[in-house]
Amino acid sequence: MGEQQHVKFPQEVIDEYAALGVDLLALFSAGHLGTRMGVQILEASADRVVGTMPVEGNTQPYGLLHGGASAVLAETLGSVGSMLHGGSSKIAVGVDLNCTHHRGARSGLVTGVATPVHRGRSTATYEIVITDESDKRVCTARLTCLLRDVNPGDEELIRAAR
Repeated sequence: MGEQQHVKFPQEVIDEYAALGVDLLALFSAGHLGTRMGVQILEASADRVVGTMPVEGNTQPYGLLHGGASAVLAETLGSVGSMLHGGSSKIAVGVDLNCTHHRGARSGLVTGVATPVHRGRSTATYEIVITDESDKRVCTARLTCLLRDVNPGDEELIRAAR
């Protein structure tokens, strides 16, 4: 996901995952897709996740930001919030994503801000607002993730993110 050294995590989250030997920067990312799309996570907590993505390279044939690119940014940010809410004993799995595209963006960066709508024991729902550089709303999305217990085989996958 590009340069991730500047992500702000709450200290208790850093301590929790460090004790498990897990690299937060690798775990809380969009993986290879996020790297290709230029997604950058700037701030991450269960209360608020902020990230950016360039419009360039993520457009549809008319030169506008692709709706699927907005969906990738939204799902990434909402998933990170859900994972942080669930903590190290849970895995967040997206089960529903919807996006309303309000206006096109042709250049620059878009910024997404994910905030919780619902944070329960088994599900977490986040609203993600994506704006352009003029602070105009490009997309509003909602993501619901299932929070399931980490199984013994899952620990291997989580540690592989290191």
